[in-house]
Amino acid sequence: MKVIATLIPEVLIFEPDVFGDQRGYFFESFRQDIFEEYVGTIQFVQDNQSKSGFGVLRGLHFQRPPFTQAKLVQCLQGEVLDIAVDLRIGSPTYGNHVPVKLSEANHRQLYIPRGFAHGFAVLSETAVFSYKCDNYYNPDADGGVAWDDPDIGIDWLLKPDEIRLSEKDKNQPLLRQISYFEYNSFGRNSI
Repeated sequence: MKVIATLIPEVLIFEPDVFGDQRGYFFESFRQDIFEEYVGTIQFVQDNQSKSGFGVLRGLHFQRPPFTQAKLVQCLQGEVLDIAVDLRIGSPTYGNHVPVKLSEANHRQLYIPRGFAHGFAVLSETAVFSYKCDNYYNPDADGGVAWDDPDIGIDWLLKPDEIRLSEKDKNQPLLRQISYFEYNSFGRNSI
């Protein structure tokens, strides 16, 4: 398995070694020992899955402290543009984002630590998306950031009239209005 650094050091791409022949393919999609070598001790407690059509944009979402979540995300079918945004006030990469295409063809997974917002846009006709979380979802801690915040400046690779949002995601606050995340609270192994 290859571990690929991104512009934000804590956000990592995990790319498996795929073994294929005329029957199909095989790969290890998760190895605790390799994962912990790069991320630290973590225990995933909840798996989620969604199916969405072209142009659906889900995000940018987070859980407020003390219910923050680290995620390991992947696209099982189709293709998405996945985004992680650093919300940690005082971080050298505060407000920066990492865009990564995840697809059934590249089998990549993106690790998004606690203290980040997460979202994705569907670039294919449909997409099945899966993610592991290291903390349980708490509806009272649900939060988000505006998907089109100009201070973040994400290019979602879709035309404005192609983007399909939930009512919740149409009305999220700007990054500068989010004050829940202090950088010093989010060190390695800060579960």
